[in-house]
Amino acid sequence: MDTKKRQVVIGMLGTQLDSGLGPRRWEKWRPTVSIGMHEDFVCDRLELLVDERRFGKLAQVVAEDLAQVSPETQVRRHDTYLSDPWDFEGVYATLHDFLRGYAFRPEEEDYYVHITTGSHVAQICWFLLAESRLLPGRLLQTSPPRKQGGSEPGTFAVIDLDLSRYDLIAQRFAQQRLEDRDLLKSGIATRNAVFNRMIEQIETVATRSKAPMLLMGPTGAGKSQLARRVFELKKLKHQLPGRFVEVNCATLRGDGAMSALFGHVKGAYTGAASDRAGLLRSADKGLLFLDEIGELGADEQATLLRALEEKRFLPVGSDREVESDFQLIAGTNRDLQEAVAEGRFREDLLARLNLWTYRLPGLAERAEDIEPNLDFELDRWSREQHQRVTFNREARTRYLAFATSPEAAWTGNFRDLGASVMRMATLANAGRIQAGLVEEEIARLRRQWRGAKEPSPLDALLGGDLERLDRFDRAQLEEVVRVCAKAKSLSAAGRELFAVSRGQRASTNDADRLRKYLARFGLDWKQVQAM
Repeated sequence: MDTKKRQVVIGMLGTQLDSGLGPRRWEKWRPTVSIGMHEDFVCDRLELLVDERRFGKLAQVVAEDLAQVSPETQVRRHDTYLSDPWDFEGVYATLHDFLRGYAFRPEEEDYYVHITTGSHVAQICWFLLAESRLLPGRLLQTSPPRKQGGSEPGTFAVIDLDLSRYDLIAQRFAQQRLEDRDLLKSGIATRNAVFNRMIEQIETVATRSKAPMLLMGPTGAGKSQLARRVFELKKLKHQLPGRFVEVNCATLRGDGAMSALFGHVKGAYTGAASDRAGLLRSADKGLLFLDEIGELGADEQATLLRALEEKRFLPVGSDREVESDFQLIAGTNRDLQEAVAEGRFREDLLARLNLWTYRLPGLAERAEDIEPNLDFELDRWSREQHQRVTFNREARTRYLAFATSPEAAWTGNFRDLGASVMRMATLANAGRIQAGLVEEEIARLRRQWRGAKEPSPLDALLGGDLERLDRFDRAQLEEVVRVCAKAKSLSAAGRELFAVSRGQRASTNDADRLRKYLARFGLDWKQVQAM
């Protein structure tokens, strides 16, 4: 039984290349006719797309000539009308619809699309349809012989767009994506799985979308750095010819906020001696990073929303709109949903920003990334100061043990880490950070973070004994002491603290339960009330 598949070619009539009605037509190379002239390529069926009203006679001649050179080839003509063969959207839609209605039988037939004929737009569309596998076949490219004469078929080439078959190409694409993600991470070999997955998606979104992006996270988590890296990635891919413009919205206050963002015209207000473009116009064809966007006033939010939706806005004091086609990345350390509920942020603006929202975790949430970031900060200091500084083994081990421990608060996140490395590198003798210097830096960080926190009531109650408590016990005891300090009596405090479990107990002596709990830590009710 012959199991060889039939070969089917789909192509468009070449209104110029296939032309010729008289006997001299055989003296020129015609791509559609040449499909049947190759001994090592047998076309069993040709699906010929043609505008029958305009080129029906030419199509008939081509079909008859193809029958002479290849009697085994069946020609099926499909009346295909293109109002404008150079209109990409129209051509793609027409070819797409043809393929959707075609009864493909890939288990019985192999398919080829002839890309030599048709406009360049049609060739691009065929390419896209084949690459996306909407057309389950390969490209067929025919070329004329070196010497025209009609008897020579020329040459042909079959191109398979299944890139997975081309290992080197696939490896190159994979390597490029890794390099793009590496750029977004500033070259830091981060280890946190959640952060790495987020960066992978940001890389995809950054290269495929022009929609706004919202970066959330605590101060110092790297929002500004990441926004700049997104810009550099898009610049590298020739997607943004403009500038990177950054502004911290918390610094924009009063009447100057509108002017700084949207510009003003000369004479708009007292002191406006000349026109001012404003940050949005400066970011035209580029990327605008608005950090702490939750600090914007109501007027600025309304104007920004219109600028995002229409790419147009009014400078202060002007009655003529200006345009700016910028891409926006916004940053915030606030809960914007909460701000909307409180009436401090526009719900429609948040909806516009909330398409691609990413929360950057703080440094304390990425303990496994502290070591690579430590190396990054140390290398950066060394490059900037032209002086190589390293840890000795004992010092590095001690610093990392502290930096990755629950004791390390990292309230300023990567800013704290960068400042810490800068201090140690600056004070290092002979380019080596020793254990003694690390101990001094750890003590400094402890004092810094202790001062940044709200004083604990346990400091006065327990003094030095506080250090002997587990963090779990400390957190629980702090809450108990705060409730007791506000309560009118031991029983009232007990009822509040044991409100859930008291209903499940046979005895509900809350005061006694609370008295015994405090006694575990050497405390009594009078001590706590005296706070």
